[in-house]
Amino acid sequence: MKKSLVLMLAVLALVSLVSGVAAADVTLVMGSWRADDVDAMNELFAAYEAASGVKIEFKPTNPTDYNATLRTQLEAGTAPDLMYARSYATGADLYKSGFFAKVNDLKGLDTAFSLDYLAPWTADGDVFAVPIQAVNAAVYYNKDIFAELGLEIPTTFEELLDVAQKLQDAGYVPFANGIADNWDVLECLFLGMVPSWIGGSDVRAQYENGEKPMNDEAWVKAYADLAKLAPFFPKGFESVTYNDSQALFATGKAAMFVDGSWNISVYDDADFDLGFFAIPAPAGMETRMQFHPDAAIAMNPATKYPEEAQAFLEWLCSQDGTDTLAKYLPAGFFPYTLNKVELGDARAKEMLALGDGKENDARFVWPKMIDLYTPMLEACNGVLKGSMEPQAAADSVQAAWEALTAK
Repeated sequence: MKKSLVLMLAVLALVSLVSGVAAADVTLVMGSWRADDVDAMNELFAAYEAASGVKIEFKPTNPTDYNATLRTQLEAGTAPDLMYARSYATGADLYKSGFFAKVNDLKGLDTAFSLDYLAPWTADGDVFAVPIQAVNAAVYYNKDIFAELGLEIPTTFEELLDVAQKLQDAGYVPFANGIADNWDVLECLFLGMVPSWIGGSDVRAQYENGEKPMNDEAWVKAYADLAKLAPFFPKGFESVTYNDSQALFATGKAAMFVDGSWNISVYDDADFDLGFFAIPAPAGMETRMQFHPDAAIAMNPATKYPEEAQAFLEWLCSQDGTDTLAKYLPAGFFPYTLNKVELGDARAKEMLALGDGKENDARFVWPKMIDLYTPMLEACNGVLKGSMEPQAAADSVQAAWEALTAK
């Protein structure tokens, strides 16, 4: 009897040892489009490894290549265990193709996220990813230049144009924005304006459902007001890249830059006081803000380590996961959760607070009109360059939408 007990204990000890070694040997690979976040994410994953014993290797792809690269990997069976999932249609398409696992039953999912929070990563009633971050867009401004010229933060679009004129008269480039990279003028600037010029989510739904046309008076005014900003862009703005814009603002040559929250840390070493304000609505209209559900983590249904991958997703749903995200996510990426969030970066807190008391909405075309991305971008470029009138710009987008919905 005693010998049997000793043998049983030895077996249990061996099983425990083997299990511990197995857990320590598990390395999950995570794909992402955030190539700039390697150091921050490695710190986050080190914290998770310390708690779980499971390693996570961060393997990001160039942002513009991510969608195509990930689909190729998924189709070839070489995709990572975990991966960043884009919101709305892009992520939903991959789920419907069988490439993302359903995560409806994750422990903690229903307490960490409301249905609205999960909606950008829900398809056919199924949740396919755990949200981790959202971003917003606003006007970055040089407080020192504003103080030098006695300028106040504008509260209407008309006041913004007046501020821009005074900055230009004083020899500064009012806005650092250019259009050479052909994405930021739409995603940050125009779609940052749209909630105030067009309306929030309820109004967006009317355009998505065809109740309102994409060339009505509201859209024509939005394109017309966008065009009014062009004289305050850098000379030759057609050739100004996103990096050029950052440099113009960082060196104090430009006083304002409409950009996303994700670039707060770019100006860590700037020798001026940095501030932010919401893109103000035209007089008599309500100022709203873009607040965009940006990224979630999905699980590869073909992973060799489903239990470990699921455990990580459940950890993301927990308060400990939220606290760790808040600590290590780069400044300007806001944990997207109902859990309590304490941001450590004062500038991130300031930028996030811009949305307080305002209606916030996702980038207009993302939820159901993503195929209008290119037509709307071309319309923006056209009015800014003066090659297209605002009405013609709106008409072109409406024509594109009619063609898409007729298929």
